[in-house]
Amino acid sequence: MSSSLMKRRTLLSALAAGTAAAATGAALPAEAATKRRRAQKTGPVTVAYIEVNNYSMLSAGKYTLANGGAQVIDVAVIFAANINYDGSNAYLFFNDQVTNVLNNVATQVRPLQQKGIKVLLSVLGNHQGAGFANFPNQAAADAFAQQLADAVNQYGLDGIDFDDEYAEYGNNGTGQPNDFSFVYLVQALRAKLPNKLITLYDIGPAADRLTYNGQSIAETFNYAWNPYYGTWGVPSGPSEKSRLSPAAVSYTDTSSSTAASLAQRTVSEGYGVFLTYNLTESDTSSYMSAFTKKLYGSATVYTL
Repeated sequence: MSSSLMKRRTLLSALAAGTAAAATGAALPAEAATKRRRAQKTGPVTVAYIEVNNYSMLSAGKYTLANGGAQVIDVAVIFAANINYDGSNAYLFFNDQVTNVLNNVATQVRPLQQKGIKVLLSVLGNHQGAGFANFPNQAAADAFAQQLADAVNQYGLDGIDFDDEYAEYGNNGTGQPNDFSFVYLVQALRAKLPNKLITLYDIGPAADRLTYNGQSIAETFNYAWNPYYGTWGVPSGPSEKSRLSPAAVSYTDTSSSTAASLAQRTVSEGYGVFLTYNLTESDTSSYMSAFTKKLYGSATVYTL
């Protein structure tokens, strides 16, 4: 394993412990000891998007490696909040299911964080014309970044994931994508959340506009991933392989043999992230085993 990949895994583990402490207050000695004893693993970071309209976030914490007992999922993504438009400004919107998760973080998010799993909030368009790529000026981008930062801080989350789909730029009189909007937005969010994760689902006009006026936000993202499930494609974003997932699989639409093949390629080519989507509440350990055997040399165990 490359030294950069090992550093990323070590950093993820350290950040996970820090997030849980920040969200719940200083850890008691017994809690601190539990964190120190948490099973560790080496290998790529495994990410799981969870459609909270249909499934529980807690599913992300039910899978461990048969060898050593480490959690399979390192990053669980709440899918998804929206960027909406009120006729004048973009604003952050939560549907009923996302609201339920956020209003019940004590039971739906903290248990994952206590296991060392980072929990991100994904944000995507909602057919209203507002998107990450068409803020009309830097002040508007900063205002939306503040809403994102406020949500992360209020609910004790570990960061934001950007998914530039379904914006339908131009609807409701909104502007078309411009070159500065996403750069201003991500720069502002990083300044407000210096120690949180910011990730890129590499799709849409925003993902094609990572540089403006000589300034690039590519390295601002902690991770970036390929958005096309069942395929291999190196995403835009950070330059280090340890922060990229060219592999993308769906638990419900990608065969286990393809998942295994993509996992093997991830390891063979030295990439540090493995993206999965649509984790359900069913026992998916057999499917996971197909890729965890390649990523970590171990089958997966499911625990209620």
